[in-house]
Amino acid sequence: MKLSPAQLGKHLNGALAPIYAVSGDEPLLCQEASDAIRATARRQGFDERQVFNADNSFDWGQLIEAGASLSLFSEKRLLELRIPNGKPGDKGAAALLGYLARPAEDTLLLINLPKLDGSAQKSKWAKGLIDSPQVQFLQIWPVDVAQLPQWINQRLAQAGLAGTPEAIELIAARVEGNLLAAAQEIEKLKLLAENGQVSVDTVQAAVAESARFDVFGLIDAALAGHAAHALRSLQGLRGEGVESPVILWALARELRQLANLAGLQAQGVPLDRAFGQMRPPVWDKRRPLVSKALQRHGVGGWQQLLIEAQQIDAQIKGQAPGDPWTGLASLCLQLAGQRPPVGARHS
Repeated sequence: MKLSPAQLGKHLNGALAPIYAVSGDEPLLCQEASDAIRATARRQGFDERQVFNADNSFDWGQLIEAGASLSLFSEKRLLELRIPNGKPGDKGAAALLGYLARPAEDTLLLINLPKLDGSAQKSKWAKGLIDSPQVQFLQIWPVDVAQLPQWINQRLAQAGLAGTPEAIELIAARVEGNLLAAAQEIEKLKLLAENGQVSVDTVQAAVAESARFDVFGLIDAALAGHAAHALRSLQGLRGEGVESPVILWALARELRQLANLAGLQAQGVPLDRAFGQMRPPVWDKRRPLVSKALQRHGVGGWQQLLIEAQQIDAQIKGQAPGDPWTGLASLCLQLAGQRPPVGARHS
């Protein structure tokens, strides 16, 4: 059954459901919803945790075996199933429906999905997730441009800050619909705001503070094809202590948008109309950059880069060998239209 994000906090004060599914294309909100579920599970004694990344080569028998086996280390356990492309295939659909019919005892299953399109929502496995009384299904919707100032105001309040309308509008204009960027700006403002008050001057001071190496400057440099600039920005961000997941989220968000745009173009949709169909939308001033980047790869190329981003995510989490910073450099180069050095993708 469906559970709105606004209801999640109250719901987590009670008994947990056997299965949660978090679906959406807004990384920050999906991550926060999943974190809240994990934290509550830990408090309620779900001490053992297993994570499954269901890529194209995933053995769905692992999920079935995990559901049938007993926990080795604790009485309760959390299973996390990540389906990055939202398409489990026939074997995955059968495994999911089988698990829904008989959820494992003393086990919480957390499923992470991207936004499911219309055809996916009509599939038997997706209907099972959405309609099953065993499942709490959270659909995370993007915050649209009109709602963004209100969302920023709420986040400021949660951080113990109060912003003037002009300051809130300036933050909204700066982040251009990117909630992760907005959350980062608010974290900076906590250090700069006097007596919890955020003015235009406070926001401008935060912008100046981060102007040297900016995550969004890195993305724009790569989109423009300026590979050397992008790599310098990446090294600068690393030197300033910016965490690798933050950079990966920004790169993956851009890659998903490019893959979606390339897919629409392949279907014959004019690019101007495709820009308008994106959620969040591609802002007018960024369209030339995105148009230029789209010429470097086809749909398959962008999908391959998303697979590489998944590999980097696994490296960051310690679930795969290799240096995530090397992978990030490779992604930046390929986004800029250059081939990475031999071995750089998987080192």
